[in-house]
Amino acid sequence: MMFFAGAVHAALIMLLWLAELAGRAGWWAPLPTVIPSTWVHAFLMLYGLFPFFIFGFLLTVYPRWMGGPTVPASRYVAAFGFLAAGMILFYFGLFTSRIVLAAALALQLAGWGVTLYALLTVFLQSPKRGPHERLLNLALAAGMLGIMCFLVGVLSQAPLAFVLTREFGLWLFLVPVVFLVAHRMIPFFSQSALMNYMMVRPAWGPPVMVVCVIGHVVFEIAGLTAWRFLADAPLALAALHHSWVWQFRRSFHARLLAMLHIAFLWLGVGMTLYTVQSLTLLVTGVDHLGRVPLHALGIGFLTGMVVAMASRVTLGHSGRALEANDLTWRVLLGVNIAAILRIMAEFAPGTVGGMLNALAAATWLGSFLLWGWLYAPMYL
Repeated sequence: MMFFAGAVHAALIMLLWLAELAGRAGWWAPLPTVIPSTWVHAFLMLYGLFPFFIFGFLLTVYPRWMGGPTVPASRYVAAFGFLAAGMILFYFGLFTSRIVLAAALALQLAGWGVTLYALLTVFLQSPKRGPHERLLNLALAAGMLGIMCFLVGVLSQAPLAFVLTREFGLWLFLVPVVFLVAHRMIPFFSQSALMNYMMVRPAWGPPVMVVCVIGHVVFEIAGLTAWRFLADAPLALAALHHSWVWQFRRSFHARLLAMLHIAFLWLGVGMTLYTVQSLTLLVTGVDHLGRVPLHALGIGFLTGMVVAMASRVTLGHSGRALEANDLTWRVLLGVNIAAILRIMAEFAPGTVGGMLNALAAATWLGSFLLWGWLYAPMYL
């Protein structure tokens, strides 16, 4: 049920953003949202789309990873109910009242809290608790703090609250969760799909990631963007090293596996771009990349990993062959094209940049509509 909600919401989020971009281009009046549309887009991308997939996955695999008790239906159904109701009310509140929007966020927090409680219960009752689960618990708690910050921002309009929402959501919640799941699952899936594959999980990877994302947030909030490379460069090197030792090139023997490796490679690319951005700012005093690193990370890595991981998990848990058909492969290709188009838009002038931005959003939307058409019936 979580994956189904994620598939539906992926389309709704980008439809809303396309409508906003069209309004900015003069096709119609900009959307009359009660808070700035840019922050709406940031919140929905960070806290509206990914959690449905993350929670659906973790509620399933926590007991398997740690040999613990299965999550009872009463808990995951309650979590789904709060999260789905919160998202529905969120869209209504966007165009009516900040009070309604705050009520929607309260429902989101309730769903998040039920999920975290269910996962912590499994964690505490399991005999095989490991570092991945410990760090995942902390990342999910950071996500809750991010929603609380957004709630404060909605009620007070304080700019710092929205900044903290973005930093917590991207760097302390999403990047750690997706990195940790990849660190645990990509070597496992690779060993299952490739002959004579030696499974490697660098033990230093998660601790380095944690230090780097915390460092990134500290530099960003302190206004020391020019020195942010001290945190970004080590994470870029660590991510690229993981792609190398996980044998990126060999993954193309199985397209479903290659999807995971391609998506993870974007983490190394995105963090390299963040490093270049910071160093350029230090040397020249000018930011030449803008939102390029953000969208390499957000579309290429995070969105690509959701498509790749959700496809692999769905096929495996529904008893289907572990093979990516042509349409599934094209979905990931579409996500990669959307990332490249959005990066190009950052360098294009005026109207051309706006058109490329809209084209990137349309490509992203088309990819998820195709993915939903393929996989939503399996969830139903």
